[in-house]
Amino acid sequence: MISRRTCLQLLATCFLAILATLPFSPAAFALGGQLPEIDRNAPEFTLPTNTGDGEISLSDYRGQWVVVYFYPKDFTSGCTLEARRFQQDLPKYQRKNTQILGISVDDVDSHAEFCDSEGLKFPLLADTTGAVSKAYGSWLGYMSLRHTYIVDPDGILRAIFTGVNPSIHSQEVLARLDELQRDG
Repeated sequence: MISRRTCLQLLATCFLAILATLPFSPAAFALGGQLPEIDRNAPEFTLPTNTGDGEISLSDYRGQWVVVYFYPKDFTSGCTLEARRFQQDLPKYQRKNTQILGISVDDVDSHAEFCDSEGLKFPLLADTTGAVSKAYGSWLGYMSLRHTYIVDPDGILRAIFTGVNPSIHSQEVLARLDELQRDG
């Protein structure tokens, strides 16, 4: 017999896999509204985290590129795979003057356990009310959608990824970051 937590994680994973196959962005129908516009200021935020002084703001990273990735739930299979891939590629991001920030509705304690369990060396931020997920059009009523945003050193949104495949996503983000840094 499987535990209630395992059952819920399996259901969430299946639900997210189905969403990823839709020919439209569920964000258009999410409670949080539309995706932000490319080449405009990225929505500012300050959220609690399990690292550093306890809070991180997007503006803390002015002068650096930032990858802001939203994910549904700590410890689920797709979210774990995606986090592992970002961690695996972290030295490549650092060489590109790029900070990775993961955001979900899980609380700081859950993020701390997830970081410890997976050896993550980048911050995870707790959007427990969903306000930041909504501002980024990455909200599905009770959890963040799997979306990623690239923000340039001036705080301008330069790329959006929806319908993310966790196993190859970090490589896709690195490739787009190369293009943006080369063209910019």
